[in-house]
Amino acid sequence: MKLTDIWKSRNEPTISFELFPARTEKAAANLEKAIEELAALEPDFVSVTFGAGGSTREGSRQLVKKLKEEKGLEVIAYFAGFGLAPDKITAVIDDYQALGVENILVVRGDEPRDENFTPHPESFSYASELMGYIRPRYDLCLGVAGYPESHIDAASQAKDMEYLKLKVERGAEYIICNYFYDNQYFFDYLARCRAAGIDIPIIPGVMPIYNIKMMRMLAGMCGATITETIETGIAALPEDDAAALNDFGIDFAARQSAELIEAGVPGLHIYTMDRSKSTLGLVNRLREDGLL
Repeated sequence: MKLTDIWKSRNEPTISFELFPARTEKAAANLEKAIEELAALEPDFVSVTFGAGGSTREGSRQLVKKLKEEKGLEVIAYFAGFGLAPDKITAVIDDYQALGVENILVVRGDEPRDENFTPHPESFSYASELMGYIRPRYDLCLGVAGYPESHIDAASQAKDMEYLKLKVERGAEYIICNYFYDNQYFFDYLARCRAAGIDIPIIPGVMPIYNIKMMRMLAGMCGATITETIETGIAALPEDDAAALNDFGIDFAARQSAELIEAGVPGLHIYTMDRSKSTLGLVNRLREDGLL
């Protein structure tokens, strides 16, 4: 089912999770456990990432297939097209269509870390160019990524919005946002989008705090501000108390999510990092409070 049809038919917000292909046996075991527990929450959809330069292409395909065929879940398949030739792009999307995928998230993707990687001379440099290539060729529900604090590589907030509007003009039907720790970033972003004439569904991303090292690493990679509220809250916790940090992360994400839901967002997209404990705690809390 196309996600746009889900949002049109629903009065309450959707709940969705992001997963990524495992790269090691240990990670595969953790992912299997997470899938079992997260699928039991009956999300409206899940998303599956696609590695830089197609580096997880087969793993992404297998995970999409498993989620659709074994778990009966609606899936957004990411497509990160950096450096890929047009024929590779169509091959991947054709393969996803053959699996019954109706929803694709079109992103530029990062440059692979492999020093031997060479972008194809006909590859696309921006997600807007990818969208312009994919949209005329496929009747899929296509979405793009949004960055409430602006993309880390953006020259300016205005330029970031300019590119987002171009992606929408070229056929994007929904926006899934990067996570943030202060909802005001999202509310301001939403206002800028609407002022720019962007009226498609915009879904905020939520990232529970899993551990301090991961929090700082991911925030640095994607430009998410770690707020003073978070720093102060973590500093007040017993040192090296993983359980206390987990509880703090769930509480913070629950308050953040409640405010977003009360503001009328179409849904919440939770970045699970292939873990289930915090997401289970968060979703169950929101359901107990009658918000989902």
